[in-house]
Amino acid sequence: MSSLVEYDANHCFHPFSNYQELNSQGARMIERGEGIYIYDDAGNEILDAMSGLWCTNLGYSCQPLIDAATTQMQSLPYYNLFFQTTHPPAAELAKLLAEVTPDGMNHVFFTGSGSECNDTVIRMVRYYWNAKGQSSKKTIISRKNAYHGSTIAGASLGGMGLMHKQTGCVVPDIVHIDQPYAFEECLDGDLQAFGLERAQQLEQKILELGEANVAAFIAEPIQGAGGVIIPPESYWPEIQRICDKYDILLIADEVICGFGRTGEWFASDTYNIRPDLLCMAKGITSGYLPLGGVMVREQVADVLKSANSEFAHGFTYSGHPVACAVAIANIKQMQSRQIIPNLQQSIAPYFAEKWSELMHHPLVGEARVKGLVAAIEIVQDKTTKQRYDESLQVGMLCRENCIKSGLVMRAVGDTMIVSPPLIITLEEIDLLVERAKQALDLTMASL
Repeated sequence: MSSLVEYDANHCFHPFSNYQELNSQGARMIERGEGIYIYDDAGNEILDAMSGLWCTNLGYSCQPLIDAATTQMQSLPYYNLFFQTTHPPAAELAKLLAEVTPDGMNHVFFTGSGSECNDTVIRMVRYYWNAKGQSSKKTIISRKNAYHGSTIAGASLGGMGLMHKQTGCVVPDIVHIDQPYAFEECLDGDLQAFGLERAQQLEQKILELGEANVAAFIAEPIQGAGGVIIPPESYWPEIQRICDKYDILLIADEVICGFGRTGEWFASDTYNIRPDLLCMAKGITSGYLPLGGVMVREQVADVLKSANSEFAHGFTYSGHPVACAVAIANIKQMQSRQIIPNLQQSIAPYFAEKWSELMHHPLVGEARVKGLVAAIEIVQDKTTKQRYDESLQVGMLCRENCIKSGLVMRAVGDTMIVSPPLIITLEEIDLLVERAKQALDLTMASL
């Protein structure tokens, strides 16, 4: 064990980690990154098919982003947006975001992360309804197995069973309905009927609670950390209809899906969602610096601006000038390099074609993909979808075999998920799938 790994084991608590397991072998030390690859302290090259944590869209060596941070640090390394103050990067980024986000979203509240975005929407939603004189509208409906961050508020909004088991759903007036997880939960194979049934649970919950008590519905367009749950095509149109019918705010958590992941600037465009609030982070800076934001639809913004009281909410690093400068450079790079048109016309279709080849592997029960986010389901029996015994931890075994094969894939139970950088080439897609097949072969051999 190197001295740095030993320092880490002795002094560093890691997110979402079992510390006995982690420190029994020591953390993997990643020393540098270049393009879509990371390199450990032994010099091993690993294709990062998870873009870090869904965020390094432009890869690890985008010099214009580095230059933007350096230049901004030299002029104004920090200032806040409190007390009727702003600065050039925040103002410019706000205008730029209004141009690339869905129509009608022209205002942004800056945060430092996706978790902070979801804390913000709870406060903003309730402030909005209070301003409209409808203070009884407090309940926010979310989904089981959703991920909306790991703060107390974010975890309460989310539907992750383990997180609720540890701390409970602490924030009051948050309830959950079922997710549109077709592979596990659509028993008769009728995907469109399944999508409608899951969406209509929202209407049933609104009627159960009373329309006068329901403030909003929050969801990821595609559930990311829950296992890349891609909803049937019937799902989102019905969700939109229900929110419109009952005057319920619709919150799209695009922390993972935003900035090109699904082949559009935002997945709200992909699924024709008209969110009232839109949460974003991660890809806004390609992960180079922490930054998030909540976009606000014009009609909601008008109410917030007309309220004759202070919105008592904010963060020290809301609209940090260096992070904003990097976000501006990131968006301009995406535009100048034609990232999204190239993704639509070439990269995403080829990725879908190659990813589907994994269905031929004996371990794979489903291979699903949307844009540059994808998943495979590991099963013992492809016909019945029977899983391996949980004690075998097949997903974790496969994850380790991926690393041995020079690939980062994430395990969510026995679901393996990927979210490669948007700059990936056709040749690198071939390499990604080749290494995934190798990891699956190693896993099958050990089983």
